[in-house]
Amino acid sequence: MAEIKSAREIAQEKTAGLGEATEEERLRWKYMPEGEKLAMKYLNEGLDLTVELSHYREEAKKYVIKGAEAVLLVNINLPKNDLTKSKNKKAMDGLMKFKSDKVSLIKVYDNISHVFNHYTEQGEQQRKQVYESLKAKFSSKLRQAVEQQMGSVGELDINVENLPQFQDEWQRTLAQLDSQYIQLLDEYKQELKSIT
Repeated sequence: MAEIKSAREIAQEKTAGLGEATEEERLRWKYMPEGEKLAMKYLNEGLDLTVELSHYREEAKKYVIKGAEAVLLVNINLPKNDLTKSKNKKAMDGLMKFKSDKVSLIKVYDNISHVFNHYTEQGEQQRKQVYESLKAKFSSKLRQAVEQQMGSVGELDINVENLPQFQDEWQRTLAQLDSQYIQLLDEYKQELKSIT
């Protein structure tokens, strides 16, 4: 009969072959989460990143910065409202404190700014046009369905915008429209990540 092992024994067997963690791994595990916390405090409470970073030893700083950069990059999003616009600016200002290649950083920021401007200007017009088109399409289909069921009904005043089917279709369409901007923004965020 096979021996029954506890979960702890199984875990010990699996980790026995892994060996000891390197000093670099220990530093990463300890300081990247600290950097993430600092970035969140910076974004939400206005914490001074430069001052906080000065409290860390040199070998720990690079991991604190990596953790903070990850959080700042995640917080750069399409400017759908004023709060997002404000958070974008703050996240981009925070990244500026960590990067030494300011010229490359500013070039990518210009590209991101172009995406944001296009999204808020031409993108807004496009979203309005698509919304009105979708609304007209739903109204037409609803009118046809009602006339098929009940015959000619004359003036039919139903607000299709309140229908769950319309809302679902609009959300899918909106996600599709935004996806092109998100893809481009993600490419620029990868560029930001690679800048030293």
